Amino acid sequence: MDYYEVLGMAKTATPEELKKAYRKLALKYHPDKNQGDKKAEERFKQISEAYAVLSDKDKRQQYDTYGAEGFQQRYSQEDIFRGADIGDILREFGINMGGRGGRASRGGGDPFSAFFQQGQGGPGGFGGFQQGPPPKGQDLSLELPISLNDVLHGAEKTISLGRGGKSDKVSVKIPAGIESGKKLRVAGKGNPSQFGGPTGDLYLLISVSPHELFTRDGDDLSVEQKVPYSTMVLGGKIDVPTLEGKTLSVKVPHGTQANARLRLKGHGLPAGPHGPRGNLSVRLNVEIPKSLDQEQKKLVGDLQEKGL
Repeated sequence: MDYYEVLGMAKTATPEELKKAYRKLALKYHPDKNQGDKKAEERFKQISEAYAVLSDKDKRQQYDTYGAEGFQQRYSQEDIFRGADIGDILREFGINMGGRGGRASRGGGDPFSAFFQQGQGGPGGFGGFQQGPPPKGQDLSLELPISLNDVLHGAEKTISLGRGGKSDKVSVKIPAGIESGKKLRVAGKGNPSQFGGPTGDLYLLISVSPHELFTRDGDDLSVEQKVPYSTMVLGGKIDVPTLEGKTLSVKVPHGTQANARLRLKGHGLPAGPHGPRGNLSVRLNVEIPKSLDQEQKKLVGDLQEKGL
């Protein structure tokens, strides 16, 4: 028996590709769908044996080195299924392997032997298998871009999901203060179960889009503001924008140096839906005019003569 051929895979197949192939074939041939079909039973055992070998790095290396005949001389059925993770996959279909854990027991043994003994029954009616509750459908994951204003105020977004040629509208609330990388779960909006179990869930990965003026650091915001040279030297007031669209009149102390920062408390982002707001940091840059009239040139020249 060529294990690669059994799974319909090339010898260069990755572990992820092998697992995907086994999941697909196990779903097709597993006991629930093929009750009393001896050919399907044999096929199910073959694909499980093939995956048990090829999913194990050491066993796969031995199989690739010595071939099917040489491998069978070195490994018994107990050895083949020892430590295999087929139970984890089959449990996704609602099948528990004889009450065992996710892997074959350390004592080894063929976990399918009871199932394939003709006429043998057992818990759940499938010999070595016990029928568990119907598995839920697969979860869906989508990226959801939002704005800094959504983070500030919270928002409600409507997402369109395509299902069988139809569009399913899903409404989701965005809590204030949420950060990029956080996930929101919408229960029951994933894929339906193929076995009558509950529908999967929808997970939305939050991605906060960059803002043209403000940058974020946790709950704090930063903004750059150009200030005339005279205001930096003599002091004065400047107008500073806020994320919510307001303008604050802020005092600049005399003798302020370039790139100095002013902190405006409570004008940042909220720490969660009901938390306090962070701060707004204003970085002051000297505004250098690109052109001057004659009077301005004279004044700047006078300053230059004075060493300023």
